[in-house]
Amino acid sequence: MASAIAAAAQAAHSVAASVLSVAQIKPGATLPKPSSSLVLKENAADEPVDLDLSGKILIIGVPGAFTGTCSRQIPDYIRKFDEFQAKGVKNIYVVSVNDVFVMKAWKENLAPEGTKIRFIADDKGAYTGALGMLFDATPRLGGPRSKRYVIVAEDGTVNSVAVEDIPSDLTVTGMEAVLATL
Repeated sequence: MASAIAAAAQAAHSVAASVLSVAQIKPGATLPKPSSSLVLKENAADEPVDLDLSGKILIIGVPGAFTGTCSRQIPDYIRKFDEFQAKGVKNIYVVSVNDVFVMKAWKENLAPEGTKIRFIADDKGAYTGALGMLFDATPRLGGPRSKRYVIVAEDGTVNSVAVEDIPSDLTVTGMEAVLATL
């Protein structure tokens, strides 16, 4: 039994390592669409969700729901959603390598009155990996997680990518910095 668990852990680590080596998405690239191999979830563990990539959108990648910096970052976007809409942003997606239940609880914690921002679970990290935004957070968060990034895209084409050099920093991905670029 222990050898089977060790083999499964090694296989999972190998998959994670191969996904970690994908090149980071750049301006001009086309965003991947969720699919059977890039499954995202929003409302239920057995309900894949699609992202509406039409119009101008933001994808905000965060290392982990309920973590300190992430829980400071996202409320600013919630409060200023109308300002983003005034700048032409149709949708804002917060994506994390967490399960759907954690993401729903975090959304309810940050926006008990509700929000138009959508909280998306990338529980296997496949979508985040396809963006080239995974990093090895094993020492602090137990496994591969999302870099802290913001992608601005229009009709599925990436306009800009801001990534924090240190995942716990909040500079180029903070609400004010991103709003100023629109």
